Amino acid sequence: MILTVTPNPSLDRTYELPSLDRGRVLRAAGDRIDPGGKGVNVSRAAAAAGIPTTAVLPLGGAPGVLLAELLGGQGVNVTAVSIAGQTRSNISLAEPDGTLTKINATGPKLSAQESGLLLDTVRTSRADASWIAGCGSLPGGLAPDWYADLVAAARTAGVRVALDASGPALRAALPAGPDVIKPDASQLAASVGRPVSTLGEAVGAAQELHALGAGAVLASLGRNGLLLVGEQGVCHATTEPAGAVRGTAGAGDAALAGFLIAGGDGPGALRSALAHGAAAGRLPGSVMPAPSDLRPDQVRITRDLPLDLPLAEPGTP
Repeated sequence: MILTVTPNPSLDRTYELPSLDRGRVLRAAGDRIDPGGKGVNVSRAAAAAGIPTTAVLPLGGAPGVLLAELLGGQGVNVTAVSIAGQTRSNISLAEPDGTLTKINATGPKLSAQESGLLLDTVRTSRADASWIAGCGSLPGGLAPDWYADLVAAARTAGVRVALDASGPALRAALPAGPDVIKPDASQLAASVGRPVSTLGEAVGAAQELHALGAGAVLASLGRNGLLLVGEQGVCHATTEPAGAVRGTAGAGDAALAGFLIAGGDGPGALRSALAHGAAAGRLPGSVMPAPSDLRPDQVRITRDLPLDLPLAEPGTP
């Protein structure tokens, strides 16, 4: 069972537009509303693969009620922590060439009591979990070391923990020893304080985060695939485009889910991760892929990395 924790979940509405023209009235070619938040997406991808999953979420107001209903309809067990504030709503504008413009709301501020209750709820819900995945931004009211406390609690209980966070929250959690972290190129650069514009620089940044406490680093490099750095060395996964990219919303979350579903270790899990992430990019909105959407046979894994390869989407600190 995969237990996910999303401290700042959302309702995500996606509009598909022929083009994004500022200052004009635009008519959407299609629209949909999905449960949102990085950990929420990990649970949705796990459920689509038939893996039992529970999402621990702070929920408030009508958006929180709808979010729980939508997740239940997708086979995700929801353990809600009731909060006084209202769950946020985000908007994504998707263009035919795959360009995605996102407008993310700040979200509610949690009280000290709500913050503590959220962590306590994870502790009481983890009994059957093989993985705990803490994902996404921290809302107001949660200190930067909140994820560090989550990682420490999971490690004490003997449960493997994955972390998809950034900035001070990621740096604070590294000494606690998360089993895997999943930054993108920009988060790698911000974490080490220098640009990441080549595959070699991405490897160096990931190795630095590994040395600071991460058991493994699963780095999303956009069109340059996925990078895995850990005790087993360095692996790089790429795949040829197979169909039009409809958007990248949730692709990184699907990749993390694929990694955990396949055991969360080694080249086999890396292959699963990229197959899930690439499949998510071919689906509308933030729809998570089902097994029939995956093309793992098209994923290439190599340890002989072209370190001077420029990244298509470089990161800056």
